[in-house]
Amino acid sequence: MDLSRYMEYSEEVRQAKENGQAIVALESTIISHGMPYPQNVQTAREVEDIIRDGGAVPATIAILNGKIKIGLSQEELEYLGQTGEVIKASRRDIPYILSSRKDGATTVAATMILSEIAGIEVFVTGGIGGVHRGAEKTMDISADLEELSRTNVAVVCAGAKSILDIGLTLEYLETKGVPVLGYQTETLPAFYTRSSPYHVNARIESCEELASLLRAKWDLGLDGGVVIANPIQEKDAMDEREMTRIIESALREAEEKNITGKEVTPFLLGKVKELTNGKSLTANIALVKNNAVVGAALASCYQSLKRTHV
Repeated sequence: MDLSRYMEYSEEVRQAKENGQAIVALESTIISHGMPYPQNVQTAREVEDIIRDGGAVPATIAILNGKIKIGLSQEELEYLGQTGEVIKASRRDIPYILSSRKDGATTVAATMILSEIAGIEVFVTGGIGGVHRGAEKTMDISADLEELSRTNVAVVCAGAKSILDIGLTLEYLETKGVPVLGYQTETLPAFYTRSSPYHVNARIESCEELASLLRAKWDLGLDGGVVIANPIQEKDAMDEREMTRIIESALREAEEKNITGKEVTPFLLGKVKELTNGKSLTANIALVKNNAVVGAALASCYQSLKRTHV
């Protein structure tokens, strides 16, 4: 099916596809909803440059004026970073945003969907969504998890956001058959911190091994994504006990203010930034950049594997 009426590629990404280059997908919610201006736009540009330096081509994904954009211009990045009228877009929102010609910043779930349609297998983000604390009452579970169970994209992240119930998030992923792999780690990182009380399914030491695992999984028709948990570097990590205390305080305030649904995460991240005097934002930027290094290397390895095993 010709999807050109819905989707267009930047010239850089189009040429990369034609030339068989490695491409790394990037989400846009982190720009529009995840960080303040101007750090959001600056970080987006720096992450794209890290991927280029790593031998791959960045493809930041968004929906602008009802058109899916695979790869954004500098002006489009700036627009996303400054305008307050961008819808936070998950799977359910994509048809509405397209048909009404609105703007949408893609979440992890939406970016995975559009990456798969565009033929991009590796996606770099900060942290995945998951099961929110108290979900046994609220049923507040991120669409990211369901997408990981069905969409063939590898997600390089710093684990699950520490504002979540990480144990239940891992249980959900296990039920859905999603591998949670630790890149040079045996425990699941918790976004701002390098570790948590929870173990990954397997520790993988190199991007070559990761690429081989992805190829085996998808060759066998085992549909669904893979979580590649890459810990924040030690010099940038925050203290686990301090973060636990701060997050619990932020969660109490969210409950008192009756903040629910997709507004929970941006509220909590903003509150954590406030309570850490901005240190959490610094850590957030550092971990995304660290994930970009691994994502570029993985995309290059996977592309090499595709060329040698046609």
